[in-house]
Amino acid sequence: MHLTLELFVQTPRTSIDFYQRVLGFEVEGSSTEYAMLRNGDAAIAINSRSVLSSDHPLRGEIGDRVGLGVEIVLKVADVEDAYRKADESGWPLSALAVQPWGLRDFRLIDPDGYYVRVTSTHTH
Repeated sequence: MHLTLELFVQTPRTSIDFYQRVLGFEVEGSSTEYAMLRNGDAAIAINSRSVLSSDHPLRGEIGDRVGLGVEIVLKVADVEDAYRKADESGWPLSALAVQPWGLRDFRLIDPDGYYVRVTSTHTH
């Protein structure tokens, strides 16, 4: 089984730029309102909220907290390198920290308010 997240966003171009520039994803295919991004085994589809019908349960209004109750966790082999690249992008992010469960991670919020944690795959 593989998992692909599909994020419905206000401005696809802004989200695509974020996932490429800050988190190192590559675009596999795209159209005006949709893009498939991949980084290793992680796949994230970016779609415009405008494609959702007005009564769709995922349809939010500008200013709504999208992704409430969801944490996107990206496991990386080299969390220090991922942190350095994300930090160099200038995007606001937490400090790189060792968590009580032994893994190192950092956290950030994407342009639409989705909460993202980038974590090591092994304890230090």
